[in-house]
Amino acid sequence: MQRVAVVTGASQGIGAGVVGGYRKLGYAVVATSRSIGHSGDPAVVTVAGDIADPATGERVIAAAVERFGRVDALVNNAGIFVAKPFTDYTAEDYAAVLGTNLGGFFRITQLAVERMLAQGSGHIVNITTSLVDNASSGVPSVLTSLTKGGLQSATKSLAIELATRGVRVNAVSPGIVRTPMHPQETHGALAGLMPMGRLGDVSDVVDAILYLEQAPFVTGEILHVDGGQSAGH
Repeated sequence: MQRVAVVTGASQGIGAGVVGGYRKLGYAVVATSRSIGHSGDPAVVTVAGDIADPATGERVIAAAVERFGRVDALVNNAGIFVAKPFTDYTAEDYAAVLGTNLGGFFRITQLAVERMLAQGSGHIVNITTSLVDNASSGVPSVLTSLTKGGLQSATKSLAIELATRGVRVNAVSPGIVRTPMHPQETHGALAGLMPMGRLGDVSDVVDAILYLEQAPFVTGEILHVDGGQSAGH
């Protein structure tokens, strides 16, 4: 039996790394993002769409069931980060960030949990941010904390709700990671914000997710992969 992972925000950065990581574990993968293209790997199905639209989540889970017959893992990686002073946020910023960071989690996770409960097993990983636990005076990001903080709390709540039913729920909380989201010329300044003095790599986050995937007694965990950011500055 081939296990199946669903990954959102999968076209680049952490999401693309997660797709590769699950393939190395032997999983088939259904990968989604707004701009994702066709995969040449027959065990990777891609679904293009905006995860803020509930219909996208419905199409993604339907594709997993139709192609592979099951859903064993869901990685809610899609996210939007908008750093602005609080009073500068617009109604459009608010709608976009809530739509992706919370709306993008909600429907696809409901559908995945239904499949997992029917199977009697499954695992969900939500990607949050260390800014939730350790706000930075240099990075004004209330909308990120509002949404990713909600996701972090939901991780624990859902983990407890499902703990006796074979479904685990965890989160990975990264610091600043070297991805296309951060232009090369900003890396030096960003590294200075990290206690370890360097940015994280995509592989650091992928390794954490795959650890949780293979840790059957771990649920409700918020695993910080942030170079010490959540501990202090």
